[in-house]
Amino acid sequence: MREVLSDLLGWWDSGRTVGMATVVRTWRSSPRPAGATMLVGPDGTAVGSVSGGCVEGAVYELSREVVDSGVPVVQRYGVSDDDAFAVGLTCGGIIELLVEPVSRDTFPELDAVAAAIAARDPVAVVSVVEGPPAQLGRRLVVWPASSSGSLGSERLDAAAADDARGLLAAGRTDTLHYGLDGERRGEGLTLFVASYAPPARMIVFGAIDFAASVARIGDFLGYHVTVCDARPVFATSKRFPGADEVVVDWPHRYLRAELDAGRVDPRTVVCVLTHDPKFDVPVLQVALREDLAYIGAMGSRRTHDDRLARLREAGMTEQELARLSSPIGLDLGARTPEETAVSIAAEIIAGRWGGGGARLATTDGRIHHDVA
Repeated sequence: MREVLSDLLGWWDSGRTVGMATVVRTWRSSPRPAGATMLVGPDGTAVGSVSGGCVEGAVYELSREVVDSGVPVVQRYGVSDDDAFAVGLTCGGIIELLVEPVSRDTFPELDAVAAAIAARDPVAVVSVVEGPPAQLGRRLVVWPASSSGSLGSERLDAAAADDARGLLAAGRTDTLHYGLDGERRGEGLTLFVASYAPPARMIVFGAIDFAASVARIGDFLGYHVTVCDARPVFATSKRFPGADEVVVDWPHRYLRAELDAGRVDPRTVVCVLTHDPKFDVPVLQVALREDLAYIGAMGSRRTHDDRLARLREAGMTEQELARLSSPIGLDLGARTPEETAVSIAAEIIAGRWGGGGARLATTDGRIHHDVA
């Protein structure tokens, strides 16, 4: 919804009804992830995509029908459909969509959700996507300290709000399963939780040419990118146009301050590119003792061995050192700063989704992994 929010809010503000289709579940090689959204406006305009073009025509017609009827529906599309090449996913995947009418009456909290997203305040939208017909499409909006709307009962709302906050803290969009009254081990009810958390952070230490390329690819991947270096002559915004911010500070001091202020979370990735022990050893002492998504450090094999020796002398345990990706990146044979940035990004992605980094042509089975 984030990608189409401006159009959605404009129609919502005008008091008109919009057909909104959201990917709530996927199987196999689906072209768009859960949360991808397509709108059909009151003037017939289509905005966004749920499949990259495979089923958009069918979804367009279904969205218009839903607006006319006022009744949400859940629809599944896949290559196994009878008319697969007409409305199926020719890539072989399967997607399940919640198609619903959105207006001031059906989604009164939309302006508050939009305001939270604009302010980068965490908010989650929980929708019923499987259950009794009367509950289908019911919605609960969850903030870290409050909620609005209802899924059907106080017990269900309380359970869903607690679990949605857990997903929100991790920045995860997912489905939850309950009994009809919110029993966590029950069956019969499936909820889709769309998390709108602030972008995960990438903190790049070392204002070198490699850092400029890493910052650009980090921005491309959706991270909020910070470049930090203690040397003001190198740490300038002009040298790092791909970064959201450039900070002049000692790396370890900056990271410690960000941790203490609560601005670093388990989704944060840290790339130490200084390969200078007076910078990288102190910051790694801080980073390796924290719950972070990825910690990588640049340097040759000799630099890596020297760095490990210094970290051990500083009191780091073998368990802590095992969390360090060094030398940084996957073995792609990269040479230029841009190629090196790709290898670093590839390692971050592999760690996030449980990939092994092998060539897909040499592997069997599913392409996408179920868990990170």
